[in-house]
Amino acid sequence: MKYQIKEAKDLKEKEIEHILHLWDVSAWNTMKSAYFRTFFKDSEFHFLMDTDENILAVLRVNFDFTLKISDKDYSFAEVVGLVAAHEKKGYGAALVRHFKDDTAQKNMDTIGFCHSDLRPFYEKCNIEILHDKAKMIKENIGSEWINSEDDDILIFNLNKERKELLNQLSTQNNAYLITKE
Repeated sequence: MKYQIKEAKDLKEKEIEHILHLWDVSAWNTMKSAYFRTFFKDSEFHFLMDTDENILAVLRVNFDFTLKISDKDYSFAEVVGLVAAHEKKGYGAALVRHFKDDTAQKNMDTIGFCHSDLRPFYEKCNIEILHDKAKMIKENIGSEWINSEDDDILIFNLNKERKELLNQLSTQNNAYLITKE
């Protein structure tokens, strides 16, 4: 097994097709490669590959992720789209271990999100979890701010100050997802 990192512009057609198949997001199923590369231009893809270069697991890092907390903007690398080609074989966990090491080496402030039912997986991967803190993040939908659908914030690599900032989120101290127009 091999750990590999690629930017969207460097992905092969076959890799894009496989990623879209693994993600299985109906709105993206017909996405063409050129559009995929543009749509995910602020992303990096991390892979666990077999000896024949087949994708065993993939995750995406979104570098266009900013939270406003107490009127100050904080940018993070956001982990999304973690999926393994086959469940219960350890590919996802192996990719998470490689990825966590990579973020530590790069000292990259990296977080992710999950629903509470995925806690056991991330605990097994030794990922620190801020339980029920993702619900304190508001997202702008139309003209209103609504709570995130996720439950937890996952800490892949984060400095002490930012970790404390996220840990202090509450119903009285929300974070707001800032999206570029």
